[in-house]
Amino acid sequence: MVKLDETLTMLKDLTDAKGIPGNESEVRKVMKEYIAPFADEVTSDGLGSLIARKTGKEDGPKIVVTGHLDEVGFMITQIDDKGFLRFQPVGGWWSQVMLAQRVTIVTRNGEVTGIIGSKPPHILSAEARKKPVEIKDMFIDIGASSKEEAQSWGVRPGDMVVPYFEFTVMNNEKLLLAKAWDNRIGCAIAIDVLKQLDGSDHPNVVYGVGAVQEEIGLRGAKTSTFKIQPDIGFAVDVGIAGDTPGISEREALSKMGKGPQIVIYDASMVSHKGLRELVTDTADELNIPYQYESIPGGGTDAGSIHLTANGVPALAITIATRYIHSHAAMLHRDDYENAVKLIVEVIKRLDRETVDKIIYE
Repeated sequence: MVKLDETLTMLKDLTDAKGIPGNESEVRKVMKEYIAPFADEVTSDGLGSLIARKTGKEDGPKIVVTGHLDEVGFMITQIDDKGFLRFQPVGGWWSQVMLAQRVTIVTRNGEVTGIIGSKPPHILSAEARKKPVEIKDMFIDIGASSKEEAQSWGVRPGDMVVPYFEFTVMNNEKLLLAKAWDNRIGCAIAIDVLKQLDGSDHPNVVYGVGAVQEEIGLRGAKTSTFKIQPDIGFAVDVGIAGDTPGISEREALSKMGKGPQIVIYDASMVSHKGLRELVTDTADELNIPYQYESIPGGGTDAGSIHLTANGVPALAITIATRYIHSHAAMLHRDDYENAVKLIVEVIKRLDRETVDKIIYE
């Protein structure tokens, strides 16, 4: 077993924490614990997004670095008479990655273990076995014999359900496997950006944000950005890794370990040209590896950030990640560390003159 260093311990704590959209308090507590030592102030908005401020120059431009606290999961909607739980996905799930997976139901009395089940294939018709089971036909089995027994364990409609998975360092110790990389890696980047800026000069005021409810409409980024009113915005998130069998370069270019992704286009935003060029010029100058990415079918918190108030020049910087929106995903530690390094170096260059040039030219 690999001994966890300080960074891996933080990543384990963040990914182990449970928090679907609207239930992010546990994750927010963990992020606050790690980011508070490097912030001048930690506050929140009305929806519960965490906002950590670090002042370099008091009247300098305001720069926001936003990861989101929430992970995809489920919500209990009904308990049937036999004690089986019906549920609603919260965030995007592909039905084929769900069956026979262990989950944790978080109740007011504590945690209850369950497994996602369906009608067994042995009793289905040959034609039905060829089709994926629809989510509406799945249930969660917690071993209860009746509705009353399930209720006695504290289970009730509205309870949060999260995937169960143990944080794992692979044999190649650069590769890290965990639940909820989407988007605890963004939270970790925001923490480490403030940490790297601690004790150094920067010509601005930097905000590290853990936004809520990204997976159901980029909601926390709207409210937190409105409260901050930044001049420049970065969303840090996961992206698609195109380095597994069956994926062509036309579908996904990026590979794990080849640097953070600079998202030029996604369904929520066209990246700001001036900000994007500052980022890539900085990376080229300092020999920080990066990859371009276009994700026509997805979006990030930058989609909300850039539409706040009168508009905010924004860019999404993401980490190539395998198997997102499932029980466990994999990413490369070098990409994470290079993303932090790149954002820190860009922030050091974002003085008032540079920001005005980005905005007005």
